[in-house]
Amino acid sequence: MRFLGYEVKTGMFSWLLHRITGVGITIFLFFHIWTQTQIYGGKEKFDAVMEFYKSPSIKISEILLMGAIIFHALNGLRIVIVDFAEGSRYHKKLFWGAMAATAVLFIVGTWIVVSKTMLH
Repeated sequence: MRFLGYEVKTGMFSWLLHRITGVGITIFLFFHIWTQTQIYGGKEKFDAVMEFYKSPSIKISEILLMGAIIFHALNGLRIVIVDFAEGSRYHKKLFWGAMAATAVLFIVGTWIVVSKTMLH
């Protein structure tokens, strides 16, 4: 597959997804810190922010954040194995294994989040 003139293979795809999830997690972290500082604005301001977090769009973004964290963590482990444990011969298998594990954990995590928060 070609994208912007580059041949996209598993290594580049992994690199790109790792960067995208890293940026997304970082953006969430800043947003989360900002939210926590709202407690200093008084109870009403903090309650308004917490009410905003109950909206369906935020719940969906939390589920996507969970998927990003799972992928980023598992791909990070894959990178360590490839770099330090002579895993470069198996980098494609390790990538697809990390993707499969991400999918399973994401599905289970989504089911838990939806059943505990959105269905009640």
